[in-house]
Amino acid sequence: MPKLLKKLEEQDLHYQIALTLLYGIGPRKAGHLISKLGGIEPIFKEKLTTLHKESGFNKEILKKMNRTEALLEAEKQVAYISKHKINTHFYLNSNYPRRLKQCYDAPILLYSKGNFDPNPQKTVAVVGTRNATEYGKTICEELISSFQHQNIQVISGMAYGIDICAHSQSVRHGISTIGVLGHGLDRIYPNTHSRIAEQMTEHGGLLTEFLPGTLPDRENFPMRNRIVAGMSDATIVIESKVSGGSLITAELAIDYNRDVFAYPGNVGQQYSAGCNKLLQQNKAQLIQSGDDFLKHMCWDEQNPNKISQPKLFVELEDEERILIDVMASSPQHIDVLSTMLKQPVSKMSVLLLQMELKGLIKSLPGNKYSPLVQ
Repeated sequence: MPKLLKKLEEQDLHYQIALTLLYGIGPRKAGHLISKLGGIEPIFKEKLTTLHKESGFNKEILKKMNRTEALLEAEKQVAYISKHKINTHFYLNSNYPRRLKQCYDAPILLYSKGNFDPNPQKTVAVVGTRNATEYGKTICEELISSFQHQNIQVISGMAYGIDICAHSQSVRHGISTIGVLGHGLDRIYPNTHSRIAEQMTEHGGLLTEFLPGTLPDRENFPMRNRIVAGMSDATIVIESKVSGGSLITAELAIDYNRDVFAYPGNVGQQYSAGCNKLLQQNKAQLIQSGDDFLKHMCWDEQNPNKISQPKLFVELEDEERILIDVMASSPQHIDVLSTMLKQPVSKMSVLLLQMELKGLIKSLPGNKYSPLVQ
């Protein structure tokens, strides 16, 4: 990569990381600021009075952001990320998972290691108790083996029990699998999963919203669960107590309007109680095998009514694809789109009109645009 291009990319990353470090500014507020100011740099360069006028945010909130401190810390992180070859996925970039972008609380920036497609044709979250029984492990093994040759990506949380069973079985069967972490990429927790984590990066990978150096603190794991649910077309729960991480993931998937499935279990077993509760409350569909799941999703190869992914993206120009990805999370103003593609508004207007005539997008009040396809 030419030095100048690399320097420009690192400068962009510098601001992207700093944005996640601003005090009191979460993903939704950050997205609002970018939309109103037309980019990231103005958030750090404009006067607070301008930020207040453009964003409508309380002046006290803006004063407490600590922009200088965020930029200094971001500079250190850029150096570490470059040295350790960590990949980044900013939510305005095409390598950001499009399914996750559709979630209202999606992270602004993700970090990854490995070799995986962030936007595969099919993706499934497999979650469950850390105290998996032989019954649960057997179910997990059968489920994952049914995914062979189905072009399905498996996502889970790298925890003990069902999570690591799903990852290890995916590796065994040559299925792409992503482990979503509740800490930074400078460590693996639990450490006993380091070997499988290394194998996963060869055909899959590790993903997190947390900067290197972030410890696996308890409060990080519910945040991790929303990424597991948000990146998946469906979530499958195998063994769970009536409370815990897997039920949180299932509830998040429901909130994101994704399919949820659960395996029934013995009514006298605590690690079946959570799955049985999801089924009893009609929050999950009952499945008893991998074939059941594939038929429910119309992903089984023998199903004559199989629904295939739209082939529309094959016909899209690069600029059109990028714009649709950006609009997937929320309607975007023409000025924001113009800044992102580094194109004058006049040219952007022509491109957006062409896309509207093709039936790819629709125009909204206030010079905003929204996609008609995903």
